[in-house]
Amino acid sequence: MFNPFEPGFAADPYPHYREQRESEPVQHLALGPWIVFEHAECTRLLRDTSMSVDARKARAIDPEQETVRRRIIAEVAPDLEVREDTSILNIDPPDHTRLRKLVSSVFTPRRIADLRPLVQRLVVEHLDAAADRGEIDLIADLAFPLPFAVISEMMGMPVADRTQVREWSHTLVRILDFTIGPDEMRAALAAGEQMRAHLREVIAWKRANPADDLLSALIRAEEDGDVLSDTELLDQVMLLYIAGHETTVNLIGNGTWALLRHPDQLALWRDDPSLEATAVDELLRFDSPVQLSRRIALQNIEIQGRHVPAGSFVLTSLGSANRDPAAFGPTAEQLDLRRADAARHLSFGSGTHHCLGASLARLQGGEAIGGLIRRFPDLAAAGEPHWNGRLVLRGMESLPLTV
Repeated sequence: MFNPFEPGFAADPYPHYREQRESEPVQHLALGPWIVFEHAECTRLLRDTSMSVDARKARAIDPEQETVRRRIIAEVAPDLEVREDTSILNIDPPDHTRLRKLVSSVFTPRRIADLRPLVQRLVVEHLDAAADRGEIDLIADLAFPLPFAVISEMMGMPVADRTQVREWSHTLVRILDFTIGPDEMRAALAAGEQMRAHLREVIAWKRANPADDLLSALIRAEEDGDVLSDTELLDQVMLLYIAGHETTVNLIGNGTWALLRHPDQLALWRDDPSLEATAVDELLRFDSPVQLSRRIALQNIEIQGRHVPAGSFVLTSLGSANRDPAAFGPTAEQLDLRRADAARHLSFGSGTHHCLGASLARLQGGEAIGGLIRRFPDLAAAGEPHWNGRLVLRGMESLPLTV
């Protein structure tokens, strides 16, 4: 059975995923949710419009656990139970359709493409600093500060507050894991409340001082007379700010580590920059920054003959699906930067909730990893990575390198 607490899982979950696909690809976990490991079934569920992403439509898995959860919320974030969550990540159509349309109207391909010079400049600055030192902690010195600076610049956020906001964000995303304990939940909720209070002040300031940035554009966003409410605006800013950098950190870290363990593939991309698009998708497939995506069954359903009751959480194992030989052939477990169908990966989800920032993540991943391996041809690991141990946002806390 699926056991994320198994020794070695944090460093390499993929042998465990393979066992699940081959033995029991649909499981009801002791902790409550269901989980699916095959690419075809994950894709079907992610695209199934009869499934929900709204956690309020799920039934409580464990009454005792639910009591603890409510007590912590009442203690740390008392208005959370009555406050409507309007983030496009957590709502269903037609509300999702309406809000995504408004956000997409300002989060355009043109706006993303215009960020390339900024990304390139920031990468060069970080790599220059690494060259002076002769070493780099990939996460602290490139993977984390780069996407954080990019989304902050894109949103027009105050420079002075970035370190604090980054800490809140990193603490808050731990709440995505279904194995989170009471102390971590308390810390995550507190970080969320602090970040919300801060962003309310930033939005108020931006209303009075609009500029040519994404936050100002979101404030102005209008489609057929429809605008974002104050709550909707705050929730989308929270989501864009967090999702805009947390996943990209993992793409840069996991992708670089994969290349260091496959020097032939590293040399392939280093010597042929035209491989960037395919290479980034293959790195996303090979070690996904996002390992799990959830859905809620709104009615009794069957998944490969297993009865799943209405109100159940169903987890799609994106990391497992991306290594499924039924989708990617007998070389699914291998890294191949020339893989023709690499873009079939599910690392950005699928269906109506496909990641809005996919093109921004690809841009930053390509510039950061490609720039790193070309700038430092003798790049090497100076130690083992320190994995964050998270089930949803799989990545590293640190990866020391010599340059």
